[in-house]
Amino acid sequence: MDLTQGTVQEKNARARKMMLWFGIVSLIMGFAGWTSAYIVSSAREDWVSELNLPTYFYVSTAIIILSSFTYILAKKAIAGGDAKSCTTWLWVTLALGGAFIFFQFQGFAQMVADGYYFTGPTSNIKLSYVFLIAMVHIVHVAVGIISLLVVLYQQIKGKYTAQDYLGLSLGATFWHFLDLLWLYLIVFMSTVG
Repeated sequence: MDLTQGTVQEKNARARKMMLWFGIVSLIMGFAGWTSAYIVSSAREDWVSELNLPTYFYVSTAIIILSSFTYILAKKAIAGGDAKSCTTWLWVTLALGGAFIFFQFQGFAQMVADGYYFTGPTSNIKLSYVFLIAMVHIVHVAVGIISLLVVLYQQIKGKYTAQDYLGLSLGATFWHFLDLLWLYLIVFMSTVG
């Protein structure tokens, strides 16, 4: 397939998809670096392996999985020409994204209440990595929420149709990536070290 062929709209769509995938690959590389450092650090003498992740992290995991399903329902609705249902599912996805961040911070509060801090005399290297990795993921979820707000705004304005919903589709791809990334991170942090 010759990528230089096609209408301006098709070329624009290919370029936007490629930019999204370049961004996703760079995020994967960043998180691969942090999880690699986590593995290397787990060999340290001061590594504490018996620490458990906060329960709220598992609650937030269920929420972010559910939010991916609601984004899928929004995409199916617009593809089927049901703009009203699409808008409803986007609002639900937004609420679940906010709930994910809320429960992540509840998890941080639980760690602090148990006497574990990011830095300082009561911190340890494992929990410092947990704080760092989870916080960086939250920052990216916040970016995902901004993207979702743009998609929701465009949907309310009537920009998306059953024939043209590229922005919604790209937003959904990024959201699903964040979901899968968190699933990887929660499994990784609860099993390694």
